[in-house]
Amino acid sequence: MGISITGIILAAVIVGGTGILIGFFLGAAGEKLKVESDPREDAIAEVLPGNNCGGCGYAGCSGLASAIVKGEAEVNGCPVGGAPVAAKVAKIMGVEAEETARMVAFVKCGGTCEKAGKDYEYYGEEDCAMLAYVPNGGPKSCNYGCLGYGNCVKECAFDAIHIIDGIAVVDKEACKACGKCIAACPKHLIELVPYEANYKVRCASQNKGREVTAACEVGCIACRICEKNCPAGAIVVENNIAHIDQEKCTGCGTCAEKCPRKVITVA
Repeated sequence: MGISITGIILAAVIVGGTGILIGFFLGAAGEKLKVESDPREDAIAEVLPGNNCGGCGYAGCSGLASAIVKGEAEVNGCPVGGAPVAAKVAKIMGVEAEETARMVAFVKCGGTCEKAGKDYEYYGEEDCAMLAYVPNGGPKSCNYGCLGYGNCVKECAFDAIHIIDGIAVVDKEACKACGKCIAACPKHLIELVPYEANYKVRCASQNKGREVTAACEVGCIACRICEKNCPAGAIVVENNIAHIDQEKCTGCGTCAEKCPRKVITVA
C-alpha cells in the first residue's frame, strides 16, 4: 500500500501548527505570570562569594540575596564573605553594615593517638556517623572524643580542617565559619569561636575526673583550678567541663598556666 505524500504533509502541518500554538500560549502565560525580580538581588548575588555552602542558612548565595532584599536576613549574613562582602551588600541596600567579629571553627578534643586510650581496634567503614552503631560508640576510651574518620573534612569546601594524629584540627586562617563541619560531627565537638580568641578548652568530656584520667591524658577533670585562678571570672566549670566566656576573657593565660592537665590551649 503506497504512502500518501499529501497525508504526510498534512500531518506535519497539523503537528507543527499545534506546536506553534502551544509555544505562543506558553509564552503569553509566562509574560502574564512572571514575577518581576528586584534588581538588588542580582547585584547582591554578584558580590557574594558564590560558594553556595549554605553556611548562611539559605539555599545558596541566590537564596541569601533574596532574603536580604526581603528583609529576612542581615546584610552581614554571609559568613564566608565576612566584613568586606557585608560592606558591599550594605552599600547596595543603602544601609550601614554592623561590625561583627570573625568566627572560626574549633574542635573540642585534644585526644590524639598518643594521648587518648583505646578499648579495642576497629576495622570497618571509616565513617564517624557509623561508629554510633559499634560498641561504646567507637574504639576510643573517651566516648566524647573525636573519632578521627573525617566526616567534617569531607564536608568542608575550603580545605580548612584535617585529621592530624587521629583528631580533627582546624586551620583558622582557611576557615570561613560556614558551619558545615559542625553539622557533620556526630559527637558535636565543633563550635564557632572568635578568631581572636586566645584560649580555648580542648575537651568536651562530661565524665567525672577518675573516668577522664583513665581514658585520656589531656581530658578536663573538672578540678576547678582554672576557675579559681581566673582574675576576670571568665571561666567556669559546668557538667564536669571548663567553659571560657570569650567576651570576658582578657587573654592573660593564667588558666592555661595553672591547668594541671594542659587542656586549655593557646590560639
